[in-house]
Amino acid sequence: MAEKDPTTVAADAVLTGLPDIRDSLEFRYKDLHRHPELGFQERRTAGHVAQALNECDYEVTEGVGGTGVVGVLHNGAGPTVLLRADMDALPVRERTGLSYASTDTAAAPDGAEQPVMHACGHDVHVICLLGAARLMAAGTDAWRGTLVVLFQPNEENGSGARAMIDDGLARRVPRPDVALGQHVLPAPAGTLLTRAGVMMAASDSLRVTFHGRGAHGSMPERAVDPVVLAASTVVRLQTVVARETGATTPAVVTVGAIHAGSGPHRIPDRAEIQLDIRTFDEETRARVLAAVRRIVAGECAASGADPAEFETIRAFAVTENDAEATERVASAFGAYFGERARTTGPLPAGEDFGELSAGLGCPATYWGLGGTDPAAYRKAERAGTVDQDIPGNHSPRFAPVVQPTLDTGVRALVTAALAWLAPRPKPD
Repeated sequence: MAEKDPTTVAADAVLTGLPDIRDSLEFRYKDLHRHPELGFQERRTAGHVAQALNECDYEVTEGVGGTGVVGVLHNGAGPTVLLRADMDALPVRERTGLSYASTDTAAAPDGAEQPVMHACGHDVHVICLLGAARLMAAGTDAWRGTLVVLFQPNEENGSGARAMIDDGLARRVPRPDVALGQHVLPAPAGTLLTRAGVMMAASDSLRVTFHGRGAHGSMPERAVDPVVLAASTVVRLQTVVARETGATTPAVVTVGAIHAGSGPHRIPDRAEIQLDIRTFDEETRARVLAAVRRIVAGECAASGADPAEFETIRAFAVTENDAEATERVASAFGAYFGERARTTGPLPAGEDFGELSAGLGCPATYWGLGGTDPAAYRKAERAGTVDQDIPGNHSPRFAPVVQPTLDTGVRALVTAALAWLAPRPKPD
C-alpha cells in the first residue's frame, strides 16, 4: 500500500476537529452575512475576528491599514505561511430571500444611506479563515513553523492591501515564505479551482465627467448637451473590444453607471459615466485604456464640448500565481480532495491580493472555491443556462450554499498551509 502524502496526513490530523466547530462556524457565517460592512468600515467584523484569534492564543494586531487584523501563531522552527481573507461588502440591496439576508445600510460618500450586502462572498472568506486558524491552533502537533492569518479591509475598492502594506505590515509580521488565498465563485460547492500564471484580470475603474452647457429643454440650440455626449460615448465604447482587440485577446469594457440631470425639461451642465475595464496583459491594458481616452476626446470634440475629466476609481494589476507555489498547492489538493480539485482558465474578476505578496516580497497563489448548490449547477449546465440561472459575484441574488462551501474552504486553507508546514520525511 502506498504511503499517504505527508500533507494529507497532517491535514487529517488538524481537521479532525472540524465537526466540533461546524455549528459555530455556520452561526458566525449567518451573523456576518446578516451584518455586512463596507470597505474601511469593517469595525464590527474586525472586532469579532480579533476576539476569535485572541481566544486561540494568536498574537493579534488590530487596526492595520485602517480596519485590518493580523494574527501570528509561532509553532517552532519551520516555514512561515500567510493566509488571507478580505472582509468588506458591497453597496447592494440583497434579494436572495435568505432567512439571514442583510437589511443593513451604511452611509455613502455623499452621506446618503445605502443598502449593504455580502454580494461577493467575503463573509465566506472570513469564516473559512477563522475556522482554519482555530483548527491550526488546536492541531499544533501536526505541523511546525509560523502561521500568519490576515484579514484585509476594502478589497472591493482596491486599496485595502496597499493600505496594510503602507501601514508597515512587513515589519509587523514575519516575512512569509508564501501567501495563500481563495475566493468563492459561482462553481459547484465542494470544488477547488487552481491555475498557474495569470489567474485574474487587471481591473481599471474610471469616472469620466463631461462638461456641457445647460439650457432649457425647449431650446437645445443654446446648449451643449452632455447627456447626448455621454450616451454616444457609451455606445462608441462598445467598439473597443469588438473592433480594437484581436479575436483571441480577451478584454471587457463595461459602463456600470451614468448620472446626469435633475429633471425632464432642463439640459444639465454635466454628465458622468463610470466604467470598468478588464484585461489579462499589460499591452492589451494600455491599448484599451488609450482607446477609451481617444473615444472620449473624440466625442467631446464632435459635440463642441470642453475636454472631459478622468478619475481613476481603482486599479488592480493582473493576479499572477507563482508556478512553483501553485504546483505545490494543486498537488496537495489533488491528494486530499481527489477529482474535486480542478484547474481553471483565467477569471475576468480582479483582485488586490497580489499587492500583499509584492509588498511582503514572497510568492503567492490564489484559488477558486465553489459555492453554488451542485444540483442546481448541474441542472443549469445541462440546460446551457449557467449564465442566466446561476447568480455570480456582485449579483443581489448571490448566495453561496453554507455547506459544503464552508467545510471545503476551511479544508482548503488548512491543506494549502500544510503543504509548507507539515513535517516532511527525511531523505534516506
